[in-house]
Amino acid sequence: MRPRAGWSLALLLAWAASPPALAADPAADASIRQAFARCRAVEEEHARLACYDRLALQLAPPRFQGRLTLQTEPFEIGAPTLLRYESDGPIFVMYLKDAAGGIVQNLHIGGGGGASFLIERPGTYSLHINGSETWRIWLDPA
Repeated sequence: MRPRAGWSLALLLAWAASPPALAADPAADASIRQAFARCRAVEEEHARLACYDRLALQLAPPRFQGRLTLQTEPFEIGAPTLLRYESDGPIFVMYLKDAAGGIVQNLHIGGGGGASFLIERPGTYSLHINGSETWRIWLDPA
Protein backbone atom coordinates (compact mmCIF):
# COMPACT_ATOMS: atom_id res chain seq x y z
CA MET A 1 0.00 0.00 0.00
CA ARG A 2 2.97 2.34 0.47
CA PRO A 3 3.51 2.88 -3.29
CA ARG A 4 -0.07 4.09 -3.70
CA ALA A 5 0.28 6.41 -0.71
CA GLY A 6 3.54 7.80 -2.08
CA TRP A 7 2.00 8.27 -5.50
CA SER A 8 -0.98 10.10 -3.99
CA LEU A 9 1.28 12.37 -1.98
CA ALA A 10 3.39 13.15 -5.06
CA LEU A 11 0.23 13.89 -7.06
CA LEU A 12 -1.07 16.19 -4.35
CA LEU A 13 2.23 18.03 -4.03
CA ALA A 14 2.49 18.53 -7.79
CA TRP A 15 -1.08 19.80 -7.93
CA ALA A 16 -0.58 22.12 -4.96
CA ALA A 17 2.57 23.59 -6.51
CA SER A 18 0.65 24.60 -9.63
CA PRO A 19 -0.10 28.36 -9.27
CA PRO A 20 -2.90 28.42 -11.88
CA ALA A 21 -4.78 25.70 -9.97
CA LEU A 22 -4.57 27.66 -6.75
CA ALA A 23 -5.45 31.01 -8.29
CA ALA A 24 -8.62 29.76 -9.99
CA ASP A 25 -10.90 29.88 -6.94
CA PRO A 26 -9.75 31.61 -3.71
CA ALA A 27 -12.40 29.86 -1.58
CA ALA A 28 -11.39 26.44 -2.91
CA ASP A 29 -7.74 27.39 -2.42
CA ALA A 30 -8.36 28.16 1.27
CA SER A 31 -10.30 24.93 1.74
CA ILE A 32 -7.53 22.87 0.13
CA ARG A 33 -4.86 24.58 2.22
CA GLN A 34 -6.88 23.81 5.36
CA ALA A 35 -7.23 20.16 4.31
CA PHE A 36 -3.46 19.93 3.76
CA ALA A 37 -2.86 21.51 7.18
CA ARG A 38 -5.15 18.95 8.84
CA CYS A 39 -3.27 16.08 7.18
CA ARG A 40 0.11 17.59 8.03
CA ALA A 41 -0.93 17.82 11.70
CA VAL A 42 -1.60 14.06 11.97
CA GLU A 43 1.32 12.63 13.94
CA GLU A 44 1.09 8.90 13.19
CA GLU A 45 2.69 8.16 9.80
CA HIS A 46 0.11 5.69 8.41
CA ALA A 47 -2.81 7.86 9.51
CA ARG A 48 -1.14 10.91 7.92
CA LEU A 49 -0.66 9.04 4.62
CA ALA A 50 -4.27 7.85 4.75
CA CYS A 51 -5.33 11.48 5.20
CA TYR A 52 -3.33 12.49 2.12
CA ASP A 53 -4.82 9.55 0.18
CA ARG A 54 -8.35 10.73 1.00
CA LEU A 55 -7.41 14.25 -0.08
CA ALA A 56 -5.97 12.92 -3.35
CA LEU A 57 -9.28 11.18 -4.12
CA GLN A 58 -11.16 14.43 -3.56
CA LEU A 59 -8.84 16.32 -5.90
CA ALA A 60 -8.56 13.68 -8.64
CA PRO A 61 -10.12 14.59 -11.97
CA PRO A 62 -13.28 12.64 -12.85
CA ARG A 63 -12.96 9.52 -15.00
CA PHE A 64 -16.08 10.55 -16.92
CA GLN A 65 -17.79 13.92 -17.23
CA GLY A 66 -20.35 15.41 -19.51
CA ARG A 67 -23.73 16.98 -19.92
CA LEU A 68 -27.07 15.34 -20.59
CA THR A 69 -26.80 11.75 -21.96
CA LEU A 70 -23.79 9.51 -22.53
CA GLN A 71 -22.99 5.80 -22.85
CA THR A 72 -19.39 5.17 -21.74
CA GLU A 73 -16.98 2.79 -23.35
CA PRO A 74 -16.54 -0.44 -21.37
CA PHE A 75 -14.05 -0.27 -18.51
CA GLU A 76 -12.55 -3.03 -16.41
CA ILE A 77 -12.03 -3.14 -12.67
CA GLY A 78 -9.88 -5.74 -10.92
CA ALA A 79 -11.00 -5.14 -7.34
CA PRO A 80 -13.92 -3.59 -5.47
CA THR A 81 -14.29 0.00 -6.69
CA LEU A 82 -16.22 2.97 -5.39
CA LEU A 83 -18.28 4.63 -8.10
CA ARG A 84 -18.69 8.29 -7.02
CA TYR A 85 -20.92 10.63 -8.98
CA GLU A 86 -22.09 14.25 -8.85
CA SER A 87 -24.75 16.09 -10.80
CA ASP A 88 -25.42 19.81 -11.23
CA GLY A 89 -28.98 19.34 -12.41
CA PRO A 90 -32.27 18.24 -10.91
CA ILE A 91 -32.33 14.94 -12.84
CA PHE A 92 -29.55 12.35 -12.90
CA VAL A 93 -30.12 8.66 -13.65
CA MET A 94 -27.25 6.25 -14.29
CA TYR A 95 -27.28 2.57 -15.16
CA LEU A 96 -24.27 0.47 -14.23
CA LYS A 97 -24.15 -2.26 -16.89
CA ASP A 98 -22.22 -5.52 -17.07
CA ALA A 99 -20.18 -6.69 -20.07
CA ALA A 100 -23.31 -8.11 -21.74
CA GLY A 101 -25.19 -4.83 -21.33
CA GLY A 102 -27.41 -6.06 -18.51
CA ILE A 103 -28.28 -3.55 -15.81
CA VAL A 104 -26.38 -4.29 -12.60
CA GLN A 105 -27.63 -1.25 -10.68
CA ASN A 106 -29.91 1.72 -11.31
CA LEU A 107 -28.50 4.83 -9.57
CA HIS A 108 -30.02 8.30 -9.34
CA ILE A 109 -29.78 11.70 -7.69
CA GLY A 110 -32.79 13.96 -7.37
CA GLY A 111 -32.12 17.68 -7.15
CA GLY A 112 -28.37 17.64 -7.76
CA GLY A 113 -25.55 16.71 -5.41
CA GLY A 114 -23.48 13.59 -5.08
CA ALA A 115 -23.64 9.94 -4.10
CA SER A 116 -21.64 6.74 -4.39
CA PHE A 117 -22.05 3.02 -5.01
CA LEU A 118 -19.61 0.20 -4.29
CA ILE A 119 -19.00 -2.08 -7.27
CA GLU A 120 -18.06 -5.21 -5.36
CA ARG A 121 -17.11 -7.62 -8.14
CA PRO A 122 -14.22 -7.30 -10.58
CA GLY A 123 -15.28 -7.31 -14.20
CA THR A 124 -16.09 -5.26 -17.27
CA TYR A 125 -18.72 -2.58 -16.92
CA SER A 126 -20.10 0.48 -18.68
CA LEU A 127 -22.31 3.37 -17.63
CA HIS A 128 -25.35 4.86 -19.29
CA ILE A 129 -25.98 8.35 -17.94
CA ASN A 130 -29.12 10.48 -18.38
CA GLY A 131 -28.77 13.92 -16.85
CA SER A 132 -30.46 17.27 -17.16
CA GLU A 133 -27.21 19.20 -16.67
CA THR A 134 -23.49 18.58 -16.20
CA TRP A 135 -22.20 15.62 -14.18
CA ARG A 136 -18.93 13.98 -13.07
CA ILE A 137 -18.06 10.36 -12.26
CA TRP A 138 -15.02 8.88 -10.48
CA LEU A 139 -13.86 5.28 -10.07
CA ASP A 140 -11.93 5.08 -6.77
CA PRO A 141 -10.23 2.08 -5.20
CA ALA A 142 -12.38 0.76 -2.36
